[in-house]
Amino acid sequence: MRRIRYSLNLGIHPTTPDTAEVSYGDASAIGLAKVRLLPPCAPSKIVCVGRNYAEHAKELGNEVPAEPLIFLKPPSSLIASGDSIVYPSLSQRVDYEGELGVVIGRRARHVRADEAMDYVLGYTCVNDVTARDLQKKDGQWTRGKGFDTFCAVGPCLVTKDEICLEDLRVRTTLDGEVRQDGLVRDLIFPVNAIISYVSAFMTLEAGDLIATGTPPGVGPMRLGSTVRIEIEGIGVLENSVVANPQ
Repeated sequence: MRRIRYSLNLGIHPTTPDTAEVSYGDASAIGLAKVRLLPPCAPSKIVCVGRNYAEHAKELGNEVPAEPLIFLKPPSSLIASGDSIVYPSLSQRVDYEGELGVVIGRRARHVRADEAMDYVLGYTCVNDVTARDLQKKDGQWTRGKGFDTFCAVGPCLVTKDEICLEDLRVRTTLDGEVRQDGLVRDLIFPVNAIISYVSAFMTLEAGDLIATGTPPGVGPMRLGSTVRIEIEGIGVLENSVVANPQ
């Protein structure tokens, strides 16, 4: 029987009293209609890799980086599958970016690439939502990447022993139309290299999330859009875009 971790703190909220007695680790024991999923990790930081597919760098008119291009998203940007992405009033273009997410399982500092996978707990789907106009305007990425709701994660975390990393495919659909379809094996900097690079200057803690980069095909969303990030073996991360309530 396959077991799927929904979050580091058993992050599903029962919506009916009788579900509280169900074994949380068993994905077949409870229907998803009876729970509200939370993000499957509780990171102290969200580390992201930019331009990690050659074709994505090309589509935005950028050179392929010589070493991993690292930026951060704040934990306040985190939302789960089923939550809404809020289109900020400060932006005129908000893009989807489907990615493989890697969740760290234990503290990692100065880790060699050949041992980096020992520090991985598992994998999830990520939508690295980006206010593209603000990213270009600012010349650095904090504001364009950091709005509340701009890091959708889920629907679950699948432990690394359940999946062959090299076989994973990241597929994004917008309102039912396929926009991205890329293989994890095509990453310029693979997962172990990313962990080694980041841990050389930043301690990675258990639960931290790494978004490994997006394949080509990024583009804008609009109010009312539904975006789905699917990675076979992990599941489908689905979110809709809504107006800023303010």
